[in-house]
Formats: sequence, structure tokens, C-alpha cells
Amino acid sequence: MDMIHEAAHVARHEATRAALAAQSGSEYLTFRLGAEEYGIDILKVQEIRSYEVPTRIANAPQFVKGVVNLRGVIVPIVDLRLKLGCETAEYNSFTVVIVLNVKGRVVGAVVDSVSDVLELSAESIKPAPEMASAVDTSFITGISSVNDRMLIMMDIESLMASPDMGLMDASH
Repeated sequence: MDMIHEAAHVARHEATRAALAAQSGSEYLTFRLGAEEYGIDILKVQEIRSYEVPTRIANAPQFVKGVVNLRGVIVPIVDLRLKLGCETAEYNSFTVVIVLNVKGRVVGAVVDSVSDVLELSAESIKPAPEMASAVDTSFITGISSVNDRMLIMMDIESLMASPDMGLMDASH
């Protein structure tokens, strides 16, 4: 009888913990691209590395800077600043590569700098505004206001898996 009572107690505890986790929201890594600040799901982030010049790949789109060898894994490096149309893409001591695990593939994303990790509730993220059809906003999941900062919430998986990136084959 004690085991049944204890199992019921553990089940209630786990249910409470799961409900609290759902209420508290998710964690997002924030980073800068030019003057804008973006947030991506921290669970997609494998690591953050300093920028190193990748090996260029012939005929790759301009935003695909090349590849690097990361502990035996060849990782394509995408400059998000070029992909998203920032005016300048300057490489300095703050420039970093966010190594992502997207649909089972490892991909590096070059950004100006990483800001911090924030926990945001689902209620704090507002829907992205409708834009003209010339602007691709399919990877923007919403906008969040944190302290006096506007965060553009991004579905990094959709962006990296989009056909124009050429990083994922149809089977992924």
C-alpha cells in the first residue's frame, strides 16, 4: 500500500512540475544583427564559438561563407547578417558563430554578438505584424518586449531549412 501511495505522490509532483514548466515558458538565446536583437530557442543551440574564417565553397550563395571542421564534423557557416539583408557585415572581436542543431544537421550562424539567455512566457511573445509580400517573414514567430528592448523571435529551424539556403535536402 505504501508503494501505491508513494507512486501517486510522485505522479502528482511530476504533474505539478510539468505544469510549472509549461507556465514559465521557454528559454531563448538572444543575439544582435546590426541594430536589431533576435531570439532563438536555446534548445536548437549546440555551442557558441568565436568566429574563424571558413573554407570557401565554390558557387555557394554569398551568405554561405564556407565550411569549418568542428571536431571532425564539416559544418556549413551561414552569415545571418548577409542572409537577412543587414547593411554591413563587419567581422570583429564580438563576432561569433552560434552552432545549431537543425533537423539533425549541424550548421553555424554568424552573428554580430550574443546578448544573453532569457526565459520568456508564451504570453510575452506577441504575433509578428503582417508585412508586404516582398518581405519574407515566415521565419519570424513573434515580437517580445524585454525591459526597453524589442526582440524579434525567430524560428531558426525554418530559416536554416528553407530551400534557398540549400543546406537541407528534401528528406530532412
